Amino acid sequence: MERAVKLRVRVDYSTYSALKEVEEEYREVLEEAINYGLVNKTTSFTRIKAGVYKTEREKHKNLPSHYIYTACEDASERLDSFEKLKKRGRSYTEKPSVRKVTVHLDDHLWKFNLDTISISTKRSRVFISPTFPKIFWRYYNKGWRIASEARFKLLKGNVVEFYVIFKKDEPKPYEPKGFIPVDLNENSVSVLVDGKPMLLETNTKRITLGYEYRRKAITTGKPTKDREVRRKLKRLRERDKKVDIRRKLAKLIVIEAFESMSAIVLEDLPRRTPEHMIKDVKDKQLRLRIYRSAFSSMKNVIIEKAREFGVPVVLVNPSYTSTVCPIHGAKIVYQLDGGDAPRVGVCEKGKEKWHRDVVALYNLAKRAGDVSPVPLGSKESHDPPIRWLRAKSLHSIMNEHKMIEMKV
Repeated sequence: MERAVKLRVRVDYSTYSALKEVEEEYREVLEEAINYGLVNKTTSFTRIKAGVYKTEREKHKNLPSHYIYTACEDASERLDSFEKLKKRGRSYTEKPSVRKVTVHLDDHLWKFNLDTISISTKRSRVFISPTFPKIFWRYYNKGWRIASEARFKLLKGNVVEFYVIFKKDEPKPYEPKGFIPVDLNENSVSVLVDGKPMLLETNTKRITLGYEYRRKAITTGKPTKDREVRRKLKRLRERDKKVDIRRKLAKLIVIEAFESMSAIVLEDLPRRTPEHMIKDVKDKQLRLRIYRSAFSSMKNVIIEKAREFGVPVVLVNPSYTSTVCPIHGAKIVYQLDGGDAPRVGVCEKGKEKWHRDVVALYNLAKRAGDVSPVPLGSKESHDPPIRWLRAKSLHSIMNEHKMIEMKV
């Protein structure tokens, strides 16, 4: 496992100039390494380094040789990423373009201590003295080690953005004693904990629509390239708010699974899930909400956090999880309630009521291999609010570090 912590330091002009020289020559080596990989149809670091090292060493005699090594590693990573995007049909250029440069460092090019960080340049070493944020100390004091590699990039105003990489050994895998299925929805995430369905509200719908209305008010009658318009749009921070919600939800779910020694069960969502979901939807507002719900992003954040804690994740087929009764295997017929997607349906065979999100949780658990029976009688209602438990607000949950049930 590894994590990158970003440090921003304002340096003097001479230090910035020395790093700027390194960045410019690093960019040249990087572009040559990428071109070599494209011409020779390889993404291998070893082959790229063997092909360009001698030539680049002659061109950049004063540049420390290890910058050529790290530039070749950077080129290898960029080419490999580009090839994967190309196979998926997501590449928009014929070859990877070098627009932004982040200089990669190995253990020969930088040295770390809590007072200063030294970086090799063309003439000598330069020293920067960052102020460490809280997240740095969190990793530093909790068993994470600082890796031998690091990165930096230069910003306007003589600012250096430095990335310290923390690493930690993968925790030993444990045998899960149970399952915690998680169903991702547009405006909430439902979880089954100890046989009890819980609803974690995200308010994504309100956020999406609120920011869309504000965006329209800002751009109506004005070009989007206008500086003032762009400044106002940037301040909306819709993405930041949604990312924050995803991270808090992921932490909450993973810690619950870790403490109960359970595996997390998620739907194995296909690529471009929103595009598939809105294919037959005509309502423009609903299409917008679904597209910006970012189901795959939520899934990926949970998986990433689960890896950090060593919690296993089981991906299952998402087809018909909310339309098949987990007790009888019969179809669930949803009653029209005036909404776009009716939430409560009736099993054709058992005639019991099911809530769409509740039935999805039990079906996900069954598909993951949970053989425990559904803890409700076949004639009993599975319709909220009788059987539905709702978690408190995200803020209060994160402060208490656990899910606290609150009956509706």
